[in-house]
Order: sequence, then C-alpha cells, then structure tokens
Amino acid sequence: MRITVLTENTTEYEGIIPEHGLSLYIETDNHKILFDFGQTDTMFKNAVKLGVDLSDVDTAVLSHGHYDHGGGLAEFFKVNDKALVYVNENAFGDYRHGDKYIGLNQEIKNNSRIVFVSSDYSIDESISVCMLQRLIQPIDASGLTYVENNSEEAEIFSHEQYLLINEDGKRYLFSGCSHKGIMNIADFFKPDIFIGGFHLMNMDMSSKNDICMLEKYADDLLSYNCHYYTCHCTGNEQYVFLKNKMQDKLFYLSCGSTIEL
Repeated sequence: MRITVLTENTTEYEGIIPEHGLSLYIETDNHKILFDFGQTDTMFKNAVKLGVDLSDVDTAVLSHGHYDHGGGLAEFFKVNDKALVYVNENAFGDYRHGDKYIGLNQEIKNNSRIVFVSSDYSIDESISVCMLQRLIQPIDASGLTYVENNSEEAEIFSHEQYLLINEDGKRYLFSGCSHKGIMNIADFFKPDIFIGGFHLMNMDMSSKNDICMLEKYADDLLSYNCHYYTCHCTGNEQYVFLKNKMQDKLFYLSCGSTIEL
C-alpha cells in the first residue's frame, strides 16, 4: 500500500502547500482511493506537483462533515467523473464552532455520485466504511456543536466514519479527526496500522492533568499491536510528547510525504 498526503497542516517539501485539513491518496493492490478532500483546491495543486492524477481515483470516502475535510469535494466532482463518494448520512448537518459554521457546502449534497452510508458498508471484499459502535471513554466535544430543530447541542459526531482496508493480511484503519476519541477507535477496531488525526491539539501542554492524560494515551496505545501514522489535528507539541513515549510505534505524515506500508 502506498499513501501520499495531498493536504495536511504542515509540510517539509518545497513547492508543496500546507493547509489546515486532510486529504490522503491511497494506492492498494486493486484501488486508487481518495480519503478526504481538504479545505480548498490546494489538494489539487499539490496533487499535480506530486504526480497524482485524481481523475484515476475509483473510490472516495469522506471521514466526516467538516469543511477542512470536505471543502474540496465540489471541485473533485469536476476533476473526476467516475468515483463514487461514500458519505455518512449525517454529514450535511449544521455543525458549528462558536458562531462559525464549519460544515459542508450544502449545494453538493444532491450529487448523484454521493452514496450515503448509515451503518457498516462493504464496498468490496477489501475495503469498507465502518462506524464506531462502542465507547470505553466519553466523547469530548471540544467546544463543537450542532444545530437541530433550532436547538444547539454539544457534538456527538454522528457524522464520523472510518475507512477500513484489508490487504496482505493486515487491517489498515483511516480516520480523519478521531473526534469520537482515539482510544475508543483503537480499542474497538484494533487495526494493525492506524492512519489519521488524534484530535489532541486542544490539550494544554502546561497542564499537569493534560500531561498525565497524554501519558496514559501513550501507554494505552502502545498496549495494542499497532503502528500509528498521525497528522492534522494531533497537534505539534502533543505529537512530540507522544513520540518520545511511543518511539517507533508512532510517525507523523506531513503534506507532500509518501509512505509505503
């Protein structure tokens, strides 16, 4: 499997444009997959520089209904004329951070190539879209809300879903932001390889409580037989802290990087 990062918050590569968001181009034995679409058209500019032809994508998955993961979806439909896009049925909700709308462009929800998913969905024998069905820790909304029936409530992230790929005897799990909790996700799916954000960027690195929590996360994540490739919303300081604890079990994926697993 080959993974190329088209959009991410950071980059180490000249000519590659970083952007708050995420988009991963995944090449498997049988598929060319796009996981998330970034915030703007930056993904497409980087794809050209990286030699990725997005018209070749045959399958696409949106992790959840936030603008920094689905902002490039409308442009994708122009660039690619064949791939179905698997989207959670709740992805086009009214999602907010304070007074700011952080959801998707409502104009594209009726596109005929969107496949709305409400439960675990097998695309074929090797790839599927999956839902988290058990929690071992409560979900932290981190100040995010959703509006329904004129009532604003703390987020429960009912629009979050995950891409699971089975290849060469290994389970690869892709998560956009892990809003439902990285420990919940790791415990439920128990993948061999995890790729995606941990959503720890809001943890206060000057807080003893938060430091203790990060230490526990590191220990707990190490208890699973899994390698982690993280990015985007994990947080730079938080990643450095975890890396010191997790060593060769944890790696960072910046925009423009390519890994082969």
